[in-house]
Amino acid sequence: MWHGMDVSVAAKDDPLNATMRQFNAQSSRMELLDRLLALMPVAGRLDVRCHFGAPWRLDEPAADEWAIRYHVLLRGEAVVEAGPGEPALRMRAGDIVLFPAGNAHALHDGSGKRARAARSEQVDGLTLVRNGSTREGADILCGRFLLPAVPQRLLREHLPQRLLVSSLAPGDGETRDAAFAASRLSRLVELMREEAFEQRPGFAMVVNQLSGALFALTLRAASESSEAPRGLLALAQRPRLQPAIAAMFDAPAKPWTLPELAALCHMSRATFVRHFQDAIGRSAPEVLTEIRMTLAGRQLAQTRLPVAEIGEAVGYQSDAAFQRAFKRHLGVTPAQWRTRSRRGTMEEGAQVSLADAGPA
Repeated sequence: MWHGMDVSVAAKDDPLNATMRQFNAQSSRMELLDRLLALMPVAGRLDVRCHFGAPWRLDEPAADEWAIRYHVLLRGEAVVEAGPGEPALRMRAGDIVLFPAGNAHALHDGSGKRARAARSEQVDGLTLVRNGSTREGADILCGRFLLPAVPQRLLREHLPQRLLVSSLAPGDGETRDAAFAASRLSRLVELMREEAFEQRPGFAMVVNQLSGALFALTLRAASESSEAPRGLLALAQRPRLQPAIAAMFDAPAKPWTLPELAALCHMSRATFVRHFQDAIGRSAPEVLTEIRMTLAGRQLAQTRLPVAEIGEAVGYQSDAAFQRAFKRHLGVTPAQWRTRSRRGTMEEGAQVSLADAGPA
């Protein structure tokens, strides 16, 4: 604490210091999301638009390893269920829910009544599902975030099994409506709604591009929440730790030690370990390994570089050490991963091409 003559100077600097702290925190969040999404670029695809009246129910199977399902509630309310042991979530208009763990789940109106039978039809490449009722209705956009052919742990294991984000600020009535109009995320949701409902020429391409942006904005909103989930999203709110995470992303091949990472954050080793573990739920060396394996998996999928060369590029001095680490982390050898990831990429590409082509 400053004393004597310095008190008045400190008081004058407080607003500036507060502004700088806020700016640094925002920059930290953006830098972390930028690094993560640059390493793992995510595309989007809108699959279904639902128009339901009560009682209604929507059951979704588990997603494949290259996708994360999402739902945007445009109108009405909904209850989300994701299996035994998971408490139900309630959605309001403007809410987005996604399932990073890929679990099967269901959305329904919460009445407990038997759902009315629904029918589906293809309209200009988009599946429309209706149940013939308009009473106490809900409109929902359902789609997938399509993940690149890279190891998924860095993304999936740093997000909760399900993530509910509101595009609206807390409030009701006019206050809530004003917040909806002012929010970037809500404006994106509104644009998706307009494109999906109006289905003007080129809407499928437009709404799929918007879906990709939806993923980034949803993660940003979650990281800025006062209750950010544990993992990388929570780490985004710890600006003191950002030099360490930035160093691991920027120079993953360097043999980082805990004292070196702690020094970057101007902390003692013990303080750094405690803060990092508290924020993310795992150690810095574990996160460094995940970054290395993600980079290696991406190179295996996208290039024909020799396995040993890829291993050396991410910090392993011998091919044997890289092979052991890769299999321990992913359960398969680098060669097996390369084959599987290329097959998965081709299958997903075929699905996208067929969807873009629309009905015959």
